[in-house]
Amino acid sequence: MPKPKDEFEALYPCDFYTPEDLLEADQMYTVYEIARLLQGLDADAEIDVETEEILLDWAIPWIMRNADDLVVAEPPSEEEPGYYGLKTE
Repeated sequence: MPKPKDEFEALYPCDFYTPEDLLEADQMYTVYEIARLLQGLDADAEIDVETEEILLDWAIPWIMRNADDLVVAEPPSEEEPGYYGLKTE
């Protein structure tokens, strides 16, 4: 159910990282690593499964929104996720 804005102590801008701000140009990342980075965590931070699922809800649309600035690589095996990186010329 919607809530009035005045019920919140503070409101913040809804700013997201650009791919250039988030990713190193010479690295490739899994969606799980990107999810952590979007939250200001280290790419290899240990988090519980429930938190990871919530973070993926943010990361997947971010990847889709920024697809023009990204490259994709096949996963090393069928059991592993694919990799995303910053598109460079």
